Amino acid sequence: MSQYVHDRWGAEQGFPSGPVYAITQTPDGYLWIGTEAGLVRFDGWNFQLIKDESGAYTIASVLGLAADDAGCLWIRLQDLTLVRYCNGVFERPTTEPEHYTRIEAMRQARAGELLVWKMEDGAFGFHGGDFQRLASAADLPRSPVLAVARTSGGDAWMGTRDAGLFRIRAGKTLAIRDGLPDLKVNCLLPDGDRGLWVGTDGGIAHWNGSEFTAVGIPSAARRFQALALVQDGDGNVWIGTDAHGLLRLNSRGFAALQEGDALLRPAVTALFEDREGNLWIGHAGGIERLRDSAFVTYSSPEGLPTDGRNPVFVDSENRTWFPPAAGGLWWIKDEKRGRVTIDGLDRDVVYSIAGKPGELWLGRQHGGLTQLRFNGPSFTARSFTQSDGLTQNSVYSVYVAHDGAVWAGTLSGGVSVLRDGEFKSYTIEDGLASNTVASMLETPDGTMWFATPGGLSALTGGHWRSFSVKDGLPSENVNCLLQDSTGVLWAGTASGLAFRGAQGFQLPAGVPPPLHEPVLGFVEDRYGWLWMTTSNHVLRVNRDRLVRGALADGDVREYSLADGLRGMEGVKRHRSVIADPAGRVWISLNRGLSVVDPARLTRNSAPAIVHVQAIRDDDRVVPFTGRVRIPGGHHRLNLTFVGLSLSVPDRVRFRYMLEGFDRAWIGPTAAREAVYTNLPPGTYRFRVMASNPDGEWSPANAAAVFEVTPRFWQTGWFFLASLVVFLLALMGFYQLHLRQLTRSLNQRFEERLAERARIAQELHDTLLQGFISASMQVHVATDGLPADSREKPILTRALQLMRQVIEEGRNSVRGLRSSPSASLELEQAFARIQQEFIPREPGGQPEFRVVVDGERKQLHPLLRDEMYRIGREAVINAFRHARAKKIVVELKYAPKEFRILVWDDGRGIDPEILKSGREGHWGLPGMQERANQIHARLHVRSRAAAGTEVELSVPGDLAFQSQSKGAGWLRRNSGKKGVI
Repeated sequence: MSQYVHDRWGAEQGFPSGPVYAITQTPDGYLWIGTEAGLVRFDGWNFQLIKDESGAYTIASVLGLAADDAGCLWIRLQDLTLVRYCNGVFERPTTEPEHYTRIEAMRQARAGELLVWKMEDGAFGFHGGDFQRLASAADLPRSPVLAVARTSGGDAWMGTRDAGLFRIRAGKTLAIRDGLPDLKVNCLLPDGDRGLWVGTDGGIAHWNGSEFTAVGIPSAARRFQALALVQDGDGNVWIGTDAHGLLRLNSRGFAALQEGDALLRPAVTALFEDREGNLWIGHAGGIERLRDSAFVTYSSPEGLPTDGRNPVFVDSENRTWFPPAAGGLWWIKDEKRGRVTIDGLDRDVVYSIAGKPGELWLGRQHGGLTQLRFNGPSFTARSFTQSDGLTQNSVYSVYVAHDGAVWAGTLSGGVSVLRDGEFKSYTIEDGLASNTVASMLETPDGTMWFATPGGLSALTGGHWRSFSVKDGLPSENVNCLLQDSTGVLWAGTASGLAFRGAQGFQLPAGVPPPLHEPVLGFVEDRYGWLWMTTSNHVLRVNRDRLVRGALADGDVREYSLADGLRGMEGVKRHRSVIADPAGRVWISLNRGLSVVDPARLTRNSAPAIVHVQAIRDDDRVVPFTGRVRIPGGHHRLNLTFVGLSLSVPDRVRFRYMLEGFDRAWIGPTAAREAVYTNLPPGTYRFRVMASNPDGEWSPANAAAVFEVTPRFWQTGWFFLASLVVFLLALMGFYQLHLRQLTRSLNQRFEERLAERARIAQELHDTLLQGFISASMQVHVATDGLPADSREKPILTRALQLMRQVIEEGRNSVRGLRSSPSASLELEQAFARIQQEFIPREPGGQPEFRVVVDGERKQLHPLLRDEMYRIGREAVINAFRHARAKKIVVELKYAPKEFRILVWDDGRGIDPEILKSGREGHWGLPGMQERANQIHARLHVRSRAAAGTEVELSVPGDLAFQSQSKGAGWLRRNSGKKGVI
């Protein structure tokens, strides 16, 4: 049983204490174990004791388990009651309670049917949601039924405690006792259409459809108590016994799991083969698993001295040869083994083995080169040494060429070739890179290649050539050589491997770290994969992708102790990795000789079944019932998941993605949890996929949907409320700023108004009064002159000028002194502007109107004057330059602003003048400067032949001299308009 990997779980590994009575697996991939402690679920990592949280059922001491096609689990309890576990709920699907009591035996039968035996009632089958009677208890003796089964032909079988075996066919019951080893039947195992294996207290028996037969059953099969039976996918029948542990029966006979003292072997009470082919064993101390590994390893436990540093060779008679490191030569074939001791082989170390049909060539540590001929079981030997022309007696590598020549690479003397009974030798003087030859290879073109610590040498037609790091090798220390089925030459060196392409030797691109280790041996299997050993790894690599530098997931497979190996360090020997004629790959390692059949690896392996097991919010487990809601805020979210592949769980890899947060898949990773912190509110979908131990990704993935609820400050209403508060605060700040600005401007306006009043007073009291007094004196003097005086016209002219100056002064004083009623006359002021212009030709005067919109309000005196000057400039420009037929001035009194709009239908303003102004003219720039001084907005819009619009807007808080608080909210526009 060396091909099986054996694992155990007991109390130290978390298994609940108590004997194991039943084992099964549901379609979701979980392993279920019925124990004295209750129902246990196993995911490959953890054991979980499943209880009924509702309290309706007490799940303790589970005696039987059966999984149906619906994914539900049937449980037979110690009190002989039956309960079903489905979708996380314990239940009984029918309302009749009598169907679930006094259940003595139970088994899953064909097509998902559940077969049960009810004490004093009979046999029933549960199918299609209801129980149907198959046989009455009156047809059987009053003996407890311990086991039930149904063969594929439709027969139902009942094994009793002391009345033997009974068959139910077409409603008729037949007792079968002849040939039974014992009348106490403990277990039954259907075998094909009519066959049946029967386990009793006196051993096992096989029913062939008509009788019990002993064909294929050794006599030892009647010397133990059989407690459990199961048949695996390879046809082996496994028997759990009371005192002999676990037994295997096949065409080769019995084999026992020989581990530990026989007196300490527990009784095997439960057996089960899962969907991956693992055999599960239950007993009083826990559970065990036997896994059929990829490798079969031969070493000291099998009585073979394969203790490392062994070359390996398979001869024409399918014998596998290997020399122990301590000396000697051994062979194995099937279950046979042998040892060759002639010619002192038992006292010498064999470094290398090569051969052809009927003979072997051996490179020895001290004995030179030995030819070993065999004919059936007899062997003859002949050795060649230095006395025969061999360059050195320490032969490290041997190679048989296509022409029959035998090449012997020595430890430090170069290489010799034996051809037609004569030796010819080559050393570094002839062109060999080193006198130590580790490996040799002949390519189809007749070139001989030699791997040495000093580089790679090639001999073609008597000419030598050597290759080193400069030629593309990763290291000059070359350990092994291989030419694959496509003709590519590979070299394994102390720093990885290289291959010879069209451009010479080159290193594969994108290789994982193990391929940079010393490569000690490799070979190609029949599927085009390279098997190789390094200083720390055993690898299988996709050759085609390796050459292209396009390795992907699954293209490099690492094997370890979990695959049946007992060591993972390669051996530096010529031919330490070989392929035999049957396609099997033999690998010599530091702790044994292992063999693998690549054909077994190409079979479709069971995909991993992935489940999201739990969501943990900080330290709180979130139940998966209904809609999963997680409170928002600062938290740490752990999502735990599992990929159910019970063979080698630690090789399962995962990819996951949180939709709504992650932008791409994360992984592959071996971690079985994903952690997210401080997720924002929203609905998320967590998806996870898994790959099985062979690297194959499951087509289906598991998903969990949950919602992170917002905190109150993350809700929409809070956002809207915050937005409203912010806008109100912004408006308040604006109003406050506007009031401060208004107060500042009013203060400045008052100061300016006071200054203007002072200037007007001084002008009136000094300059203007002086001019008046002077004019009066001039007037008196003029009146005293005769009418014909020559001075009188001059004085009269001076008097007129003084009157003009006095009038202009009075106007200036009136301009500096603003009256409280001036703002109410703004429209009249604009209306009088027309009188200043005389039409250039009859009928040329444009239509001119002043329109007032809104309720008139008292304007601030200074702003009124500035606004008038700006508007006057716009009106004057329209009269002088627009050639308009219509000029309109609109005065709009709005609650929040005062607006003056002057528009005409004239020829418009040239865009360049509008943009840059006219040289020597300051009308438009002056208007803009005045507007800026009073914090008003001035817009001039004009298009050629479409007229011009000049709009002046002043905020109401600045324009109006007095305005009651809240007027902007309460007062409505009067809607009245006036036209002057």
